[in-house]
Amino acid sequence: MNNKKQILCVEDDAAILMPLRYALEREDWQVTWANSGLQAIDFIQQKPFDFIILDVGLPDLNGFDVCKKIRLFNHTPLLFLTARDDEIDRIVGLEIGADDYCTKPFSSREIVSRIKAIWRRMEIQNQLQYTSQPNTQLSTTPAKVWQCNDEALQIHYLGTILQLTRYEYRLLKLLIQRPEQVFSRQQLMDHVWEHPEHSLERTVDTHIKSIRNKLKQISPEQDPIETHRGFGYSLKRQG
Repeated sequence: MNNKKQILCVEDDAAILMPLRYALEREDWQVTWANSGLQAIDFIQQKPFDFIILDVGLPDLNGFDVCKKIRLFNHTPLLFLTARDDEIDRIVGLEIGADDYCTKPFSSREIVSRIKAIWRRMEIQNQLQYTSQPNTQLSTTPAKVWQCNDEALQIHYLGTILQLTRYEYRLLKLLIQRPEQVFSRQQLMDHVWEHPEHSLERTVDTHIKSIRNKLKQISPEQDPIETHRGFGYSLKRQG
């Protein structure tokens, strides 16, 4: 049985790929190479990976579009590679579901370090989740308005599964765990985002708007999230 970490590297430039692949394999990780966005999506649908390295500038699809498509069905940690260092690109990349962002030129050692750092953060988060709810997979409010399944990263609202991105899940779960507590945007960023210093406060507003739209599809007459203008958000206690 192959217990090696599985890395998918989506890069169409062999001059960048080869030294990076060598560095990854030196860590005893197994590397699969995709040279286009469509090929990457096909690979991810066929087998599980432990990490995805995704170039933004691909010959067929923009890397951001590839990430959006992947996040519809897969939450494997993902790092963007790009030749652009614009702040807006970093923000967009992190908002649509990337875990980190690295600009060219970079050293292969830096990529390896970033991957290990992301895995360490994930292990810590998983340990915290496990210790907070050691014997349950499904936490339910008394009125059964909300149900949170940590293993599947799913939240049920009024008995219906919400189709949430990873950050939407984390954000809504935090509000559910502390109903009526008012969180500032900065507090939400610090609790939910892995790199809050790379994001803007409007990122929270964007995710709250998306969550609200998904909740309204289930119950149009209700809005369980309360806006505290100029400050942040809270979840109304229901039931």
